[in-house]
Amino acid sequence: MKIISYNVNGIRAAINKGFIEWLQQADPDIICLQEIKAMKEQLDLSVFEEAGYTHNYWYSAQKKGYSGVAILSKKEPDQVQFGTGIEYMDNEGRNLRVDFNGVSIMSLYLPSGTNIERLDHKLQYMADFQKYVDQLRKEYPNLIICGDYNICHRAIDIHDPVRNKNVSGFLPVEREWIGNFIDSGFIDSFRYFNQEPDNYSWWSYRANARANNKGWRLDYGMVAEPLEEKLTRAAILSEAKHSDHCPILLELDI
Repeated sequence: MKIISYNVNGIRAAINKGFIEWLQQADPDIICLQEIKAMKEQLDLSVFEEAGYTHNYWYSAQKKGYSGVAILSKKEPDQVQFGTGIEYMDNEGRNLRVDFNGVSIMSLYLPSGTNIERLDHKLQYMADFQKYVDQLRKEYPNLIICGDYNICHRAIDIHDPVRNKNVSGFLPVEREWIGNFIDSGFIDSFRYFNQEPDNYSWWSYRANARANNKGWRLDYGMVAEPLEEKLTRAAILSEAKHSDHCPILLELDI
């Protein structure tokens, strides 16, 4: 099973930058998208179907042009779950889950904390999401949560840990949360295979950050521990340039 996760920073803009052609070449079984910034009715779904993703599911925010997640799949899932049932989360379209043969795959877009108000929102989301996942795993132990977590876990995951120590995305409270999230029974699939520095999945549009590889690793494929022996590969696909993020990939022998 080949899974890709990609914060596209606007699916319509990404399509205009060659996303569909790239998708056909990358050829995942499933792709989880975040920050689609569109309603389903604003999209020409035939372009995804013609690319082989005849089963595509869209979960948009109530606010137009904001947030939203999607999952595109070649095969029909056994079940699709839109949202978490937690109203304030679901109003922003941040969680979508599909199930295949006992494996459950979620596309997650965790809020950013760009100001004090949004940071409080993010911290509340993080706490409530952990509780939600703890319960979810009782029913779905083979859980994979792919997406933009908007947090760098360790100093190795950010280009300048000293100067960014007080910036949301690398705050001690955020780093502690994602560490505890992993310790609750997940594997950071990329770090499972790769402990090298300078591997990032997001770059600012400012100051030529991407060309200079001054980035942050914000995107994760978190795999529940019961699936550990099924993991075969994980990678960051930094050559894809349809967004300020790049896709991440994980493969499992299922």
